[in-house]
Amino acid sequence: MDTLTNLKTFLAVASDGGFSEAARHLHVVPSVVAKRIAQLEKTMGARLFERSTRSVTLTEAGEQLQGRATGVMADFDDLVHSVQRDDSKLEGHIRVMAPTTLTMMHLGPVFNAFLAQHERITLELALVDLSSNPEEKGFDIAISGRSASYEGVVDVPLCSASPQLVATPAYIDRHGAPSHPRELIEHACLVFAPSGHVWQFQSSRGAFSVEVAPRLTVDDNLTLLDAVKKGMGIAPLPAYLARQALARGELLALLPGFPLQENWFRAFIPKRKYRLARIQALVNWLVADMEAFAGTAP
Repeated sequence: MDTLTNLKTFLAVASDGGFSEAARHLHVVPSVVAKRIAQLEKTMGARLFERSTRSVTLTEAGEQLQGRATGVMADFDDLVHSVQRDDSKLEGHIRVMAPTTLTMMHLGPVFNAFLAQHERITLELALVDLSSNPEEKGFDIAISGRSASYEGVVDVPLCSASPQLVATPAYIDRHGAPSHPRELIEHACLVFAPSGHVWQFQSSRGAFSVEVAPRLTVDDNLTLLDAVKKGMGIAPLPAYLARQALARGELLALLPGFPLQENWFRAFIPKRKYRLARIQALVNWLVADMEAFAGTAP
């Protein structure tokens, strides 16, 4: 049995949630789906699904395979279509991972504007806040504000993602303003979960870290913004997210002499896809937009 057919069947089962559903999607009988999955599991040397009378769920091996298989099938489709398509032309499919808050606040319209300009390009967008290797997950571009390095992946700086430490005037009136990061242990701190509760600061004497006691830990920056605006404590917010509230006086910037560790939003792209015209076009579009958005450049 063709391995590519088995991979396609595997992705259908993973997506549709069952053998019968995948069979209808693929226009075959369920026994054919079961046979293909059994052959793929034999090839991989691992069980890919946990089966019960009610559901089919991916095993750990299945989850690992899903991202890679998606990329393999996308590459195969590109190979097939390359006979009829010139990769120097702006057409084809792009799969992108991007942070939730940044996409909701800004990138969503940017991607839409890009698609409006390039009608022969299609785009699939997944909102993911943790840094992930696009090669392993089967994506063409992964945008992240987290420091990372992956083998076989190019990273392109987009704009500064450095956070600012902020609180409301009312909170400062009640609790006072810290004069040094080490005083944060005496304050209610609101933590962005992917960054953790150990905050990295810069000073004239070098970098140092402070472990804070979280009052709130959340993996969504919009929820973090709402919490700090309600006076619940001190939070590190991305500059782009805090900008308007600071300008209106709703929030105050704290510890200006001790900036938090600088980060950058970056686009991570598998090297083998970096030179594709459609990928280059989107990356250049993002670079131009994000530099203007942040008012800075690398």
